[in-house]
Amino acid sequence: MKTLFPAFRVSDLDVALGFYTALGYDVVGNIDVGGGTRLAMLALPEEPDVSLELVHRPADGRVDPGGFDHLAVQADDLDATRERLLARGLRPSDVELPGGLDGPRTAWLVDPDGYRIELVQWPLGHPVGMTRADFTDQPS
Repeated sequence: MKTLFPAFRVSDLDVALGFYTALGYDVVGNIDVGGGTRLAMLALPEEPDVSLELVHRPADGRVDPGGFDHLAVQADDLDATRERLLARGLRPSDVELPGGLDGPRTAWLVDPDGYRIELVQWPLGHPVGMTRADFTDQPS
């Protein structure tokens, strides 16, 4: 088994696509499910597979995110990523160091529906993403 992708319900698909394409995602495909419901399948340019689905069901009304906390997106150079996003009109937060000087660097932004996105730059030499090894020294 493998986790495929999160699916966010969005209030306005065109506005959401504007945000996520400015963030760096490519639209891989669109699906008209019928009854006004549309899906957009997205991936970052470096990803071979779909990594995010946007679901637009206008009949359900405005989105009120609940239960979901955030989507984490890797950035190879967080400073350059923040500058690119600022130039595209997005508003990432200042850089944070949640793991101290030797840990990851992070910044946050919020999409048009209120979903939080965490941009993460791993320390030099750290594998891509969080691994099991990151937790081997912690008590279970």
